[in-house]
Amino acid sequence: MKKDLLSILDLSKEDILNLFDKADEIKNLWRGNKIYRPLEGKSLGMIFQKPSTRTRLSFEVGMYQLGGHPVFLSPGSMQLKRGETIEDTAKVLSRYIDGIMIRTFDQNEVIKLAKAATIPVINGLTDLFHPCQALSDYYTLWQRTKEMSKITLCYIGDGNNVCHSLILGAVKLGINIIVSNPKGYEPNKEIIEKAKKINGKKISFIDDPLKAVKEADVIYTDVWTSMGEEREEDIRKKVFLPYQVNLNLLKRAKKEVLVMHCLPAHRGEEIVDEVIDGENSIVFEQAENRLHLQKAILVELI
Repeated sequence: MKKDLLSILDLSKEDILNLFDKADEIKNLWRGNKIYRPLEGKSLGMIFQKPSTRTRLSFEVGMYQLGGHPVFLSPGSMQLKRGETIEDTAKVLSRYIDGIMIRTFDQNEVIKLAKAATIPVINGLTDLFHPCQALSDYYTLWQRTKEMSKITLCYIGDGNNVCHSLILGAVKLGINIIVSNPKGYEPNKEIIEKAKKINGKKISFIDDPLKAVKEADVIYTDVWTSMGEEREEDIRKKVFLPYQVNLNLLKRAKKEVLVMHCLPAHRGEEIVDEVIDGENSIVFEQAENRLHLQKAILVELI
């Protein structure tokens, strides 16, 4: 029976930890220049309706390194642009390739695609969720300590798709997560309710970012204006300014606090150069781990 990854809700704690183990195995083989090609003869279709650097590179290179063949599919080169339904697209692709990764706007489009496809579907990003990002981020922390329940992660900024997936990942893994958003920019209420049903004791909300970071082991931020929200950019810059991850904020946290950002970063807005390039930053380590964790996803699903 085929499995999909549409959100972290699709995974149990054991599923996630198995992915971490597999990613570690794959990463060690890669670093040792060992050939590992379990997907020889397999193909992955990659549908991109949003621009991408890390998602495209990590899936495309990852599939190639696993011995498979990645196929880039842009909306302009597909019949989706001319009105073919997502369901018909799913049925056709299922007869040609072995898996689909889609990066798009609407989560419902991904759900429809997965329901109609007979091959695994991976959510590479929607406006609601970014599961591969959050899994890679928690893999990065898991590499540093296997005692995930002792980690406190403080997310500062917009209650967006990354925030949603980090919350769901935290409650699944038993990580303490503190969320600090400006009023009016909080995470989706339905997602919060689902997370609370899983492990409500692990989630807390502190409006003041200077107070929120006090006990954090990890400070995490993301862009203030996501793709599709550009018309709000000027307003958001004013609203989110107190939530900038800067040296003053870092002084309020533990000396050894780690700093994470999913990238791309708008330097000088949500994070300053001195922090993203500083000794507390593991931003580019987490970016590399997109490759290894997503290779683990590909191996497990395909």
